[in-house]
Amino acid sequence: MNTSAISAAEARTAPDRVGQATMLLKYTFALVPIVAGLDKFLNLLTDWSKYLAPVVVDSIPLSPATFMYIVGAIEIVAGILVFVKPRIGALVVALWLVGIAINLLLSGQYYDVAVRDLVMAIAAFSLYLLLGDRERFA
Repeated sequence: MNTSAISAAEARTAPDRVGQATMLLKYTFALVPIVAGLDKFLNLLTDWSKYLAPVVVDSIPLSPATFMYIVGAIEIVAGILVFVKPRIGALVVALWLVGIAINLLLSGQYYDVAVRDLVMAIAAFSLYLLLGDRERFA
């Protein structure tokens, strides 16, 4: 088997795989924040205010429920931004997820969710990086 032929074939399909991965990440980081943001108003998935760190609750001049409405609106806008301006939106979502993880770490609980959100932030940042290279794979 000629390994150079395999490498050439893989090289030809790399842009397709990169494009598919980029689209998958784009739709994930557009839809998930929108759904999570909408649920901040409905609380069907969970009571979101229980995830607020006490230091955050003590430092905001709003009720936790009102604060979560604002969080929900920001998440919806961030998800829409990923659809409209994917590279900027991916960076916003990545930073937002890091902020959520910091809040969770400050809460002294939900460490598993904080780790998950940090991993998602890395994936959103990866989308940002992939979108910066998209001209190379067009």
